[in-house]
Amino acid sequence: MSSVRIISYNVNGIRSAINKGFMDWLRTNPADIVCIQETKAAKENIDHALLNEIGYHDFWYPAQKKGYSGVAIFTKIVPDKVYYGNGHQVSDDEGRILQADFGDIRLINAYFPSGTSGDIRQAFKYEWLDEFYLYLETLRKTCPKIILCGDYNIAHREIDIHDPKGNKKSSGFLPAERAWMDKFLDNGFIDSFRYFNKDPHHYSWWSQRFPTVRAQNKGWRIDYITATTPLESNLVSAGILSDVKHSDHCPVFLELRA
Repeated sequence: MSSVRIISYNVNGIRSAINKGFMDWLRTNPADIVCIQETKAAKENIDHALLNEIGYHDFWYPAQKKGYSGVAIFTKIVPDKVYYGNGHQVSDDEGRILQADFGDIRLINAYFPSGTSGDIRQAFKYEWLDEFYLYLETLRKTCPKIILCGDYNIAHREIDIHDPKGNKKSSGFLPAERAWMDKFLDNGFIDSFRYFNKDPHHYSWWSQRFPTVRAQNKGWRIDYITATTPLESNLVSAGILSDVKHSDHCPVFLELRA
C-alpha cells in the first residue's frame, strides 16, 4: 500500500529561505505535501513557476500586512478543495490558516500566534487558541480525519525544550499554553512525533539571538504534525529533519499510509 509524506516547515520568510537553497532542497523530493508557515510573502512575490516545474501545485494565504506571517501549501497531489482561513477574521487577516481536502482527510496548515512581543500579543494568543480549539471541535463533527501541521509556538513538555527551568516564564512554555496542549492532545489528537519517538533532545527551533545554540542543540520543539485518532492506524513514521537549514526552524515530517 502506498504512503504519503507530509512536511511542516516554518521558513521564516520564503524569499530568505530560497536564497539559502530552499528550491534545491525541494528538488530532492522531500515530501508529497509541504506545508509552509511564515512565508512573509504573497504568491506574486516569488518565481512560483519554479514550484510548478519541480512538480508542486502551490496555494498561498498571505497576511494583509506585507512581509508578515502567511502560510502556503505546496503539493504534488491535487487537493479536492482548498479553504482559505477559517472564518476568524483577526486570524484570517494575518494569514494564519490554510486548509485542503484530500479525499476524506482535511489537512490544516496553521501558524499559531507568538506571544513573545508582549502582553497584548500573549493575550491574543490565548484568545486565538481558545477560538481555534472550538473551531476544530465543530469541524471534527463533519471531518473526523484531520491532520494539523504547523508552528504551534508552544513547547508542550519539559522534554520538548532544552532549558525548562530557565524558560518557565517564557512565552511558548507558559503553564496556560502547555495546559492548552494537554487539553488538545487529550481530546483526540495525536502528536505524531511523540507517537514514534519518546527520546529527549529533539527540537525544531533554535533562537537566532544566540548564534551557537543550534550547533549546541539548545532548542525548542514547537513545530508539530498532529492527527486525529481515526487516523492512528494510518501513521507510518514521523521525524524531525534537523540537518535542513534554511530557517531558524527545521522541517518536521509525517508519513501516512494512503
